Amino acid sequence: MSQTIRHPEILDIARRDGKVTVEHLAERLGVTLQTIRRDLSELADAGKLERVHGGAVLPSGTVNIAYEERRRLNAEGKTAMAKACAACIPEDCAIFLNIGTSTEAVATELLHHRNLLVVTNNMNVANILTRNPDCEVIVTGGALRQSDGGLTGDITTAAIRQFKFDIGVIGCSAIDADGDILDFDLREVGVSQTILNQSRRKMLMADHTKFKRKAPARIGSLSDIDVFFTDAAVSEGLHDLCAGWRTDIRVSRPADDAD
Repeated sequence: MSQTIRHPEILDIARRDGKVTVEHLAERLGVTLQTIRRDLSELADAGKLERVHGGAVLPSGTVNIAYEERRRLNAEGKTAMAKACAACIPEDCAIFLNIGTSTEAVATELLHHRNLLVVTNNMNVANILTRNPDCEVIVTGGALRQSDGGLTGDITTAAIRQFKFDIGVIGCSAIDADGDILDFDLREVGVSQTILNQSRRKMLMADHTKFKRKAPARIGSLSDIDVFFTDAAVSEGLHDLCAGWRTDIRVSRPADDAD
């Protein structure tokens, strides 16, 4: 079966089921696993699908993909970014880590830092950092989002305003071509904006998949960010915008992709 026939059929299955897997497609279409992986990568590059562990899902529009899928999506890239971010966080400082699988990866890379005060609205981050005896962890409180352990709402923002952080680390759901930082949940957007307002140094974690997605709510702009960590080169236009804003872009590719 040719690629021109496979691609439309893969998209039809994805629209029907919401997700496709490499093994199921290979068996259904009578081709190798490598061929399907290549097909899914090409469809993802075209913005028609989003790669997840073992397959792909339809691109997000107004609804975020499930937490477990987000956690597995581009895990290697997030780890590379997290290592770079953690290397920029000194010991003996106060930081905020917000909701997101990328910030959870940063928490893992902070397990050997000493004398940290970490405030978070992410129950997963708090659980990770319990393994670091030299880290004091404060959880903001708020309305628990059971899907991913996030805390949001007025209680959360009120708690954050009690602090002034040396560093605030946030994630997002999407980045627009003009540098706008986007998310799906308006309550989460309010929390992220408060984190930025209360942080002396502002860091953003966003891997390359965020440039292929759209989300309706605006957190702010890359012009508000001091250091932007990602895992692939950004477009020339966005690079030029960040240069004008003096936003430092740090690209950290997974070890397998490094030259």
